Amino acid sequence: MNLPTPAIVAERGAQRLPRLALLLLCAAYVLPGLFGRDPWRNADLTAFGFMASIAQGHAPWWEPAIAGIPAEGGPLPFWLGALAIKALPFLDPALAARLPFAAVLLLVFTLVWYSTFHLARTEAAQPVAFAFGGEAQATDYARAMADGALLALMASLGLLMLGHETTPELLQLLACAIYLYGLAVAPYNAWKARLAVLLSLPMLAASGAPAVAMLYAGLGAWLCQRSSYDDVRGLTLWVLGAGLLSALSAWTFNAWAWRVDMPGTAEFGLELLSQFGWFCWPAWPLALWTLWRWRHHWPRRHILLPLIVFAVPMAASIAMNGSDRALLLCLPPLALLAAFALPTLKRSFAAAVDWFSVFFFSAVALFFWAYYLSMQQGWPPKLLANLQRLAQGFEPSFHPVALLVGAAATLAWLALVRWRTSRHQHAVWKSLALPAGGVTLAWLLAMTLMLPPLDYARSNRPLIERLRAQLPTTVNCIAAPGQAMSLLAALEFQGGWRVDARRPLVVTQCTHALRYVQGQEAPPAGWRLLARVKRPTDRGEQGYLLLARQ
Repeated sequence: MNLPTPAIVAERGAQRLPRLALLLLCAAYVLPGLFGRDPWRNADLTAFGFMASIAQGHAPWWEPAIAGIPAEGGPLPFWLGALAIKALPFLDPALAARLPFAAVLLLVFTLVWYSTFHLARTEAAQPVAFAFGGEAQATDYARAMADGALLALMASLGLLMLGHETTPELLQLLACAIYLYGLAVAPYNAWKARLAVLLSLPMLAASGAPAVAMLYAGLGAWLCQRSSYDDVRGLTLWVLGAGLLSALSAWTFNAWAWRVDMPGTAEFGLELLSQFGWFCWPAWPLALWTLWRWRHHWPRRHILLPLIVFAVPMAASIAMNGSDRALLLCLPPLALLAAFALPTLKRSFAAAVDWFSVFFFSAVALFFWAYYLSMQQGWPPKLLANLQRLAQGFEPSFHPVALLVGAAATLAWLALVRWRTSRHQHAVWKSLALPAGGVTLAWLLAMTLMLPPLDYARSNRPLIERLRAQLPTTVNCIAAPGQAMSLLAALEFQGGWRVDARRPLVVTQCTHALRYVQGQEAPPAGWRLLARVKRPTDRGEQGYLLLARQ
């Protein structure tokens, strides 16, 4: 027996988001952060280091390495960045490597939109038919729901930073979105579905997540086999074949690795809940509401499919000690689930989301503008003093383009707030317009008005320049065993030095060495202290010992 769905959507509620506004919103989300900055410390800089090592011939394509230390997982993401660097030699290598990953993020947006569109078209997902007509038409309803899913994804706080890096996890996110799309489109286009699953799972394995790919293959085959659609059941063997290709890909690239690390303590559980709460906001409360309101429809593909695609990376994140990078893969299916909450929301909840978004993101914008005014005019003086204390040596600079873009983004935010609060809106996606716009505004202002101090604090370039001032011009190599991979990448590709990170100091042939210390520490035997160098953000006794051979 087919139960009535909880979705009640009138024809006027299925109006789609204007295409120009949607495209401008996507551009405002993706483009900031592409230009005018270095790769930032830790994962972003490390991944760029592997890409540059291939492009500059320091390491073979089959085994990317930094300072002789090979990369873990599959090399596919590093190939993507290296190809861009070689194809665009007239651009800064960091910018060239960043461009294809910006395209990856746009592809993720597109695939989430189409996945939601196809699932919302199924009979089980349709809104209730009215007695005298006037309900939303199937295609119009599916478009409006897809717009809502895309807004939910853009509003997710966890995507904001990780989605603008050049790391393997972004390619994993694309593979997850392709897999979701393949299973969603299966009832309508069998060949698109087959190509999608054959591409997505090996890509996932070659990007460093073979276990997730294998679990997707098993659960996807089960989901296809139980479907009432003939074309979907016919996809079962293709999904299993994609799983086999994933295993071969992981074996070829030596991508299998044991990353399970579960503390199993009460504190870990609380930390995990806290991390999930902010990382997946605001999609997770909407997804929970979907599971409750559609609780009698869980076996339907528009609920079960995103639930399965969400459960696998969620389990991986828990097993990996609450890894936020594994949690990133949860966002596309979670946004899809959140979209199906929109036709069932109460007006009071939607109003609460709107007013919270208005006050919170307006406060964030005011905060950024206050700091920008302090950097340019010296008022309020306390803000500039705080900034210079946190990033020692930072000197403000004026960029007219950043000011114009930031001002335009702020005016667009005020126009969006006025549109949403001035009169009653009927579009089903209306509750996510302000959260998505507010997140985009915050990122755009951070990457324009606040980019100079952020780049100064997050880049390793200030450290490299301080080291350069202490080193002689003729340095055969720098020994840096046991140091962070992001530092090794900065030494090689920002400093231009040859780095030995594999051999200990007692056997290295390098004339100079770098060592990170937390306090006062004497140089090892056979070495003398040349200088003690700190990052601008280092505090206390921590810093780097720059050593020279005696």
